Amino acid sequence: MKIGFIGLGNMATAMIGGMLDTGAFKAEEIIGSAKTEATAEQVREKYGILAGTDNRRTAFLSDVLILAVKPVFLPDVIAEIKDVVSERHLVISIVAGKSIDWIEQEFGRELRVIRCMPNTPAMVGEGCTCVCLKEKGTDSHVNSDDKETVLKIMNSFGKAHVLPERLMDAFIGVAGSSPAYVFLFIEAMADAAVQAGIPRKQAYEFAAQSVLGSAKMVLETGMHPGALKDMVCSPAGTTIEAVKVLEEKGFRAAVMDSIEACVNKSKRL
Repeated sequence: MKIGFIGLGNMATAMIGGMLDTGAFKAEEIIGSAKTEATAEQVREKYGILAGTDNRRTAFLSDVLILAVKPVFLPDVIAEIKDVVSERHLVISIVAGKSIDWIEQEFGRELRVIRCMPNTPAMVGEGCTCVCLKEKGTDSHVNSDDKETVLKIMNSFGKAHVLPERLMDAFIGVAGSSPAYVFLFIEAMADAAVQAGIPRKQAYEFAAQSVLGSAKMVLETGMHPGALKDMVCSPAGTTIEAVKVLEEKGFRAAVMDSIEACVNKSKRL
């Protein structure tokens, strides 16, 4: 099975890096095409995969074709490859804002299309990916083997979850885009640590490890985040003092508003 990527940007390379690092796939099983030869060369050198600038060649050589370009470029890419893509291809789109129906309309026919949205922690094997098939009650050429294939790919660099396509925009807000929010949070904590006298390098390590450990507690204990928060907040202690300031500054509302803005933007794409 050959897995082809059209588009070799940050998300595609995060996926490729995760797929290779976990050993689920070999470099010779992956090919790709980029907009520029410079990008293709960089990917070849870093990951050892076959990469170039010919989208049609990538499509022709692939069994599974992953569309990984920006939404604005997708119509032109589909127009370029539509006569090369056939019923033998499983088409996976990780393009935000473009539905399965829209993709099939651009190709001019029904295809085996699955829509996914991974996030950049795929690069370190901790991705979170939404997998969307056509809604029940609609015609679909996707079969159980196709579903198994896409889950194998997406689970190779993290955890994949099947959701109805109508929830894709919400997923993008809470998982697809959220690594940026977390990085901002880590940076802010590190800045505060530097202000308090901790060296910058250690400040980033302390903040990042605390976020990693806290997330792992939520996932592995199964406890409610609020209960875990209460465990840290000793009576009249330092933590509850910090939590009070976060509540006063509207921390929760700011997070919720930012995710709502992200979801709405996704819907408009």
